[in-house]
Amino acid sequence: MAGAMTVDGGIVRIDRPMPWIGRLLSLPLLAASAYLLWNVALGLRQDFSGFGRLADDLVPVLVFTGLGLLVGIPGMILLTFRYFVVLNETLRQIVITRQFGPLNIRSARDLADYHFISITDDCDPQLTSYDVNLCGNRGTEPIALMSFTKRDEANQVANELGRALKLPARDYVGTEPDPD
Repeated sequence: MAGAMTVDGGIVRIDRPMPWIGRLLSLPLLAASAYLLWNVALGLRQDFSGFGRLADDLVPVLVFTGLGLLVGIPGMILLTFRYFVVLNETLRQIVITRQFGPLNIRSARDLADYHFISITDDCDPQLTSYDVNLCGNRGTEPIALMSFTKRDEANQVANELGRALKLPARDYVGTEPDPD
């Protein structure tokens, strides 16, 4: 799954799109939520138009509303999830953003902790993916930037990213991972 990379001066933004299967899985959840909340709306309309009593329907309305929200919120998260990394060379900062709907979860890291860009594979002989990661010394958690199905594409993006950030790109495809 490739992502989009934009370079604007000293700022590099890498977008990792949500896989289409995640967006597809959100549809049944949203449909179930819409059905439950539609029934709540019909029940409230009946109660307020004089054909029923809200006191009699309060428990089912609350239960259906709770279930509708319980099913709909994960569906909305799956539908609107976005993940992107902003590398700011001038501020020497990395901002990782996970966004779903109006909610943004950001974590900032120092770019000085990361010293090279690595290209790794997943060692799957049938469907190999090549990951481009921003890595530092031992103990520094690597940041997954992009994933490709072709090694040439991964090398090209890693070299371009290395030029923009003035970091070396290292190809670790086919090597054994470190024990830690």
